[in-house]
Amino acid sequence: MYSLGIDIGGTKCAVVLGKGEIPDNISDFIIDKIKFPTNVNRGYNEITKEILSKADELLERNNVKNTELIGVGISCGGPLNSKKGVIMCPPNLPDWDNVPIVDIVSEHFGVKAILHNDANACAVAEWRFGAGRDYQNLVFLTFGTGMGAGLILDGKLYTGTNDGAGEVGHIRLSENGPEGYGKKGSFEGFCSGGGIKKLAELTAIEYLRENKKSSLFKSEADFSNLTAANIAKAMYEGDEFATAVYKKCAEYLGRGLSVIIDIINPEAIVIGSIFERNEEFFQSEIKEIIENEALTDNVKNCKILSAELGESIGDFASLGLLF
Repeated sequence: MYSLGIDIGGTKCAVVLGKGEIPDNISDFIIDKIKFPTNVNRGYNEITKEILSKADELLERNNVKNTELIGVGISCGGPLNSKKGVIMCPPNLPDWDNVPIVDIVSEHFGVKAILHNDANACAVAEWRFGAGRDYQNLVFLTFGTGMGAGLILDGKLYTGTNDGAGEVGHIRLSENGPEGYGKKGSFEGFCSGGGIKKLAELTAIEYLRENKKSSLFKSEADFSNLTAANIAKAMYEGDEFATAVYKKCAEYLGRGLSVIIDIINPEAIVIGSIFERNEEFFQSEIKEIIENEALTDNVKNCKILSAELGESIGDFASLGLLF
């Protein structure tokens, strides 16, 4: 038996073929995949046709029949209704308004299909295949372009009443600060790729007013250089400005994690992307903050871990929903 995954994004889509059970060696799980650009201007009808066509191609070239599939997992950005299997017009997928993607996929392949948002799917992936394999109460944080969370509680994915659980990026951590998730001073405003860029721009303006220097900019015309990756690189090269930006980000990461630790009381928090690439720095910065902010017993029973699946997490995410 086999598993089939579909990952739908605003920039690219992917169809992934996996085994029908989780092997001892996780690297043996994924068999094959096809990725292709979404080209959102085509509309959902043309995009879904290509998704199904590429999935058929993937099965055919691996000699897999539809009857050999245990199901199809679908990962997509929200908002969506996982219970009804409907995508509800995500910002990066214009005209995907109440698209019954589960019914479309299930009817095509003749097997069950499951839909969840990408943060939840990634949480399941790290729980089934990555850093969260040993835990029953787990929080996964994306910490990439945005800041979202997936919750595994008592060994089950928890999505909330209307798939709104895990929207931690919307939590306001300060009255002032960079805007993220439509809210100034939010967790996403301080701790995301977009948030770090905005935080850097605000800090850079102050630097320019005080005639301070940085290797990253000489004027506002250079602000396009202020990406999370470039700032991290400059920090490791000893740039004072870049270090200040990442220290501020780490401060609010520690505060946000403390809130999660006290509300959820998880065994582990697994963090991807920017944290994963700068783990040593963040771990050293957040330790004292968390110890001061969160309840002692909760802190003792919660590990802060770097995600293990890295850039391949998207390949595992949709497939993991089937197990």
